[in-house]
Amino acid sequence: MATVMQKIKDIEDEMARTQKNKATAHHLGLLKAKLAKLRRELLAPPSKGGGGAGEGFDVTKSGDSRVGLVGFPSVGKSTLLNKLTGTFSEVASYEFTTLTCIPGVITYRGAKIQLLDLPGIIEGAKDGKGRGRQVISTARTCNCILIVLDAIKPITHKRLIEKELEGFGIRLNKEPPNLTFRKKDKGGINFTSTVTNTHLDLDTVKAICSEYRIHNADITLRYDATADDLIDVIEGSRIYMPCIYVVNKIDQITLEELEILDKLPHYCPISSHLEWNLDGLLEKIWEYLNLTRIYTKPKGMNPDYEDPVILSSKRRTVEDFCTRIHKDMVKQFKYALVWGSSAKHKPQRVGKEHELEDEDVVQIIKKV
Repeated sequence: MATVMQKIKDIEDEMARTQKNKATAHHLGLLKAKLAKLRRELLAPPSKGGGGAGEGFDVTKSGDSRVGLVGFPSVGKSTLLNKLTGTFSEVASYEFTTLTCIPGVITYRGAKIQLLDLPGIIEGAKDGKGRGRQVISTARTCNCILIVLDAIKPITHKRLIEKELEGFGIRLNKEPPNLTFRKKDKGGINFTSTVTNTHLDLDTVKAICSEYRIHNADITLRYDATADDLIDVIEGSRIYMPCIYVVNKIDQITLEELEILDKLPHYCPISSHLEWNLDGLLEKIWEYLNLTRIYTKPKGMNPDYEDPVILSSKRRTVEDFCTRIHKDMVKQFKYALVWGSSAKHKPQRVGKEHELEDEDVVQIIKKV
C-alpha cells in the first residue's frame, strides 16, 4: 500500500513540476494514465483468497432513489439528515461523530428518497486516507450527491472535495465523453476526429493506449476531448451523477457574503439548524434526480394518486413501468391505456416501447 501511495505522490509531484504546453502534452497524458491505474489499484485492491476488499458501508438500498451527503467533518450533515428525515444521527460539535453510514428516508411527491449521511471525508480520501475508500465507494452507489459546505469556512473546501470524488472516478454534473473507443485485433491505433483538437494528438493517444497495453483500437472524437476524457473512457468505471452544493450555516454570514456565494452553479443555501430553505433544497433534489411519477389505474376504478410508481427519466417506457411493478407482468402484457401528456388522445392504446411522461396514468391490459 505504501509503495503505491509513494508512486502516486511521485507522479503528482512530477506533474506539478511539468509545464503545460504542446511539447509536454504527450508526457502529461502518459503520467495521467499511470496515475489513473495506480488509483484504481489503491482503491480497489484485488482480493486474495475468499475475502473481498470490503468496499463501502453495508447499507441496503431502499426507496426509489439514493442521495449521499458528502463533506468535511462538522459541516452539519447529521443535523440536515435529522431535520429532513427525522432519523437519529448523533450530532456533536467535535469532529468525526458519524463513524458509519446512517440512512434515512424522505417521502417527497410520492417518491421514497433514501438519504445517506456519510462520515466526514478528509483530504487524501482518494488515496486511501481515513475511511475515504468506504465513504466514496458508498457515494458511487448514489443517484445524486449533496456536497455539504460550511458557509463560514473557505469556499476552497468545495474544490478539495471535488478532487477527492474525481480521484475515485465520480464525475459531478458532467456528461460522459462524446468519443468512441473500440478495441480491435489488428490494424494499430486509428485516431480520427470531427473537430479541431487542441489537447490530443496521435502520439499522445498512442502513449495513453500503450500504458493500458492497447495496441489496436479505433478512436473517434466528436469534440475537443482531453487526455483525462480518453482515460475515463478506457477505464470504463467512471460514474456520472448530478451534484448539489449545499451551503449550510448561512445564518452566520452577511448578506453581501451570501450574494457572492449565490454565483456558484448548482448551489443551494440553507441553515439546517434554523430549518431555513429546506423546502428549496428538497425541490432542487427532486429536480436533479429527474424522476418520473406514473399513476396506476386498475380496470373500472379511479387512478391511485397516493402511491405512484417511480421511474428514472432515462428508463420510462411502459415495459420499464411493468418491470418495476412485477417482473412477470411483461410476459402477460397485451397493451396499455395511457392518459396524460405522453398520450396523443385520452386514453391512447400503446405498446411496451411507448415512453411515459411525469404524472401519466397507465392501465395495463393483460393477455387472457
